Amino acid sequence: MKRMVLSLLVLMLASLFAGPLAIAAESTDAGPADGQAAPEFRLQDQKGEWHTLGQYSGTWVVLYFYPKDFTPGCTKQVCTFRDDVIALKKAGAQVLGVSLDDVKSHAEFAEKYHVPFPLLSDNKQVTAKDYGVLTTKMGMTYAKRETFLIDPQGKVARVFPKVSPKTHDEVVLEALRELDFEHA
Repeated sequence: MKRMVLSLLVLMLASLFAGPLAIAAESTDAGPADGQAAPEFRLQDQKGEWHTLGQYSGTWVVLYFYPKDFTPGCTKQVCTFRDDVIALKKAGAQVLGVSLDDVKSHAEFAEKYHVPFPLLSDNKQVTAKDYGVLTTKMGMTYAKRETFLIDPQGKVARVFPKVSPKTHDEVVLEALRELDFEHA
């Protein structure tokens, strides 16, 4: 009898503590799809300067969302974009990184890793929500790792969900080459 009560108690405690940890509230708001107008935004970068999507009219925009400054995957991703920034500019694209981190965190992150493009602070979570990348897991809210390639007219040309931080810059460059060929 003692064993049965003890087993039942252990099961109840395990479900009590494991339940909340296992729950993942994924974002259900879908972001813009290929061909749709990209949502406008107004966000500050690591230098405190304001950026809007409209100011990049006439230019390809690589708008990539990432979860958190200084984490291994996000550091790898920002460094791969940094290392390919000249090739991306030659392809006519402006890179903009976005996370929920504040301007100060972005400034420290950009300085440490010599980031030559804007890292935008979406600390009010509006842009991440508009793009359908805001998510919460285990009580932590962050932007999912997802990229939107926006054409010079402000429409989403490609959406890249669940990207690899190690190779995503190459995938974006290839997409820019394909899209340039299609529009030529």
